[in-house]
Amino acid sequence: MRSSLVPVALRYVDQVARSGSIQGAARELHVAASAINRQILALEEALGVPLFERLPRGMRLTPSGDTMVTLARRWRDDERRASADIRQLQGLHQGHVRIVAMDSHTTSFMPRLIDELAMQHPRITLEIEIGSTDGALAALNNGSADLACVFNLSPRRDIHALWSSELPLGCVVAAGHPLARHGSTSLQEACAYPIALQSRALHIRRYLDSHHAWLFSEGQRRVQTNSLQLVKMLARSGRYVAFTSELDAAPELIEGTLRFLPVRDQSAEPQSVSIAIDASKPLSPIVRIVADLMQVNICQCLRRVRGSEPPAAA
Repeated sequence: MRSSLVPVALRYVDQVARSGSIQGAARELHVAASAINRQILALEEALGVPLFERLPRGMRLTPSGDTMVTLARRWRDDERRASADIRQLQGLHQGHVRIVAMDSHTTSFMPRLIDELAMQHPRITLEIEIGSTDGALAALNNGSADLACVFNLSPRRDIHALWSSELPLGCVVAAGHPLARHGSTSLQEACAYPIALQSRALHIRRYLDSHHAWLFSEGQRRVQTNSLQLVKMLARSGRYVAFTSELDAAPELIEGTLRFLPVRDQSAEPQSVSIAIDASKPLSPIVRIVADLMQVNICQCLRRVRGSEPPAAA
């Protein structure tokens, strides 16, 4: 194991929690199981509380153990950021950045971001996890992510938005769809056609549920799925209308297989895309580098999408 400032007992507790047993932790760390057990027992004695429940098939964290694991992981995160800052002072842009992004980002701006970062800062490595906005914010809070790119970020004291941009609420339709001849649409017009709906796990769906519940009346023809790719395939078929953002359908909008129609209803609130960090943690230089490059690539992607839109019909 590489040298670390995190106390060895905390490292062992963390690994046992991850592995589910002392034997599993011993295999991962290449340390004798007896040594791990001694360290955990000594820490439990010092604290006066058990950190694990000893079960026939492994170890399960107690509430006190969960607190110590959180401490260990935050300590490790702080150590990693300090190391990155020291390398920055030495003139090296080097380190590892963990990102949580949305599914649609994998086909819109993320590939270009990865390529540009590799060319401009080859010593910065990325770990990218795909999730929901709720999951991304939880990852920032629990220290498992450094940076998140999310849709529809609500104001929160524990989350700091480094950058945000509004996205018009709209729908996508196939190039040959009757609505595609228009530069915009209304919710009423869109709902004259079958709708491909995204899952309630997504903020745009929850917004539609809470503000425009009539869209989901029993008589409305619709398909609901948690797959963005299926939603876009249904829209490309020419039969369905899908409420989504320009970033969600960026590749299809750029290639012309889908058209984006802003919803012109006055009650339609704009959506947003944001780059965010945990408000309680300082912004490290390498996370700033990645965040700035992410912002540039999102803006470039939106310009390409909007440049591909045909002029509105007279």
